Amino acid sequence: MDSSVEWLLFLVKHHLPSKRAFSGDLHTYFYTQTLDHFNYKPESYATFQQRYVINYKYWGGGAVIAPIFVCLGAEQALETDLQTIGFLDDNAARFNALIVYIEHRYYGESVPFGSREEAFRNAYRMGYLNSAQALADYAEIMADIKNNLQASHSPVIVIGASYGGMLASWFRLKYPHLALGALASSAPVLYFDNITPSDAFYSIITKSFRETSESCYQTIRRSWSVIDSYASQPWGLSVLSSKFRTCYPLNSASELKKELESIYVVTSQFNQPAYLVNRVCAAIDETQTDDILFKIFAAVVAFNGNNRCYINPPTPESQTVTGWKWQTCSEMVIPIGVGENTMFQPNPFDLNTFINDCIRTYGVAPRPHWITSYYGGNDFNFILQKFGSNIIFSNGLRDPFSAGGVLEHISKSIRAVTTTYGSHCLDLFPKSDNDPEWLTKQRNIELRIIKGWLVTYYADLKAFQKG
Repeated sequence: MDSSVEWLLFLVKHHLPSKRAFSGDLHTYFYTQTLDHFNYKPESYATFQQRYVINYKYWGGGAVIAPIFVCLGAEQALETDLQTIGFLDDNAARFNALIVYIEHRYYGESVPFGSREEAFRNAYRMGYLNSAQALADYAEIMADIKNNLQASHSPVIVIGASYGGMLASWFRLKYPHLALGALASSAPVLYFDNITPSDAFYSIITKSFRETSESCYQTIRRSWSVIDSYASQPWGLSVLSSKFRTCYPLNSASELKKELESIYVVTSQFNQPAYLVNRVCAAIDETQTDDILFKIFAAVVAFNGNNRCYINPPTPESQTVTGWKWQTCSEMVIPIGVGENTMFQPNPFDLNTFINDCIRTYGVAPRPHWITSYYGGNDFNFILQKFGSNIIFSNGLRDPFSAGGVLEHISKSIRAVTTTYGSHCLDLFPKSDNDPEWLTKQRNIELRIIKGWLVTYYADLKAFQKG
């Protein structure tokens, strides 16, 4: 599973509607965070500065027990959430809620060991980058905020997108004394340990393209063998480099195919609100030529815009890519593979190959069963209908990660909110005048559920205080 964040930032710049500028109401703080919450060795007590942001604009205050909305950061700098997640700011006023965004450890400015270079130096340093440590970070910061603001009874709703959505749902399960409820958007909590079929991700992408245009689907499906045919010739890579106007000469066919695959994945995953699948397929279908690769190149241009070159531009590895590679090679083992019945070349997930690749890279083996051991996943519905409460799992069914999402209600308070045409984390994007009716309806359902949690909480608190 590649991180979605790099592509999301690209889409914000090139395809998605312009987002609001950072608000002048935001106040930035740094919390002195514990490096290792789960050990008592001397080195565990080292600290680092963890960044979080508060917007007090709408808050009714601790005296009236006004709620707190907390966005749990994921594998990116905090600025990404401020730019792309508008749900908190759009809805805080109606609840008189405090808004908090917390940055995930090892990302943005919340980096231990003094610098990014030191933090990612080796597996000994990176070993402190995991979801359990991140949740404990969030718990410490939330408790500190509530204490500082004299808001001990203010209910907290945690909100997260994608990996952040997984964190939000897990936080509610692990820290119910700190979070009244969770909104987990596009959280593939069931894409671990073979709970979800490995090929489901690429099957949804294929379905999206095929439903948009049969001819587009067929062109993409046939293009892989054409690329391989060129690459098998002594001059083939040079021709492919020319046809796709690569920034550097291709070293292999797989280099080109991986880039094209990424475009199709992201196009489907973030299809709305820019209708990216339609845009890419229109470029393929409207290019009048029998040259399949020329049609595919038209799709590359439609996705990227007019550039000097494409496919392999010089791009230094970002903090997000570096961190997420480690996380997927340690605990976040999401076994996504390509089956036989898609528009892609088959490439099934092989756990032994994955483990060996991680050992070669980091010197440590991943723990593919740890997520389900620590957070659950097997028999998820059966277990949570009695054990859990107050979680919204929202998914757009055009998002390939919805294959690993919770798509059916588990109980009266663990609800699945799905949309047929929705894409990845779309419900958390800032509101727009152009939002389709079904998206507005989805958000309103989520808000009604959250309101219900709060009404029940205030009634229970009042009864408890009366004794």
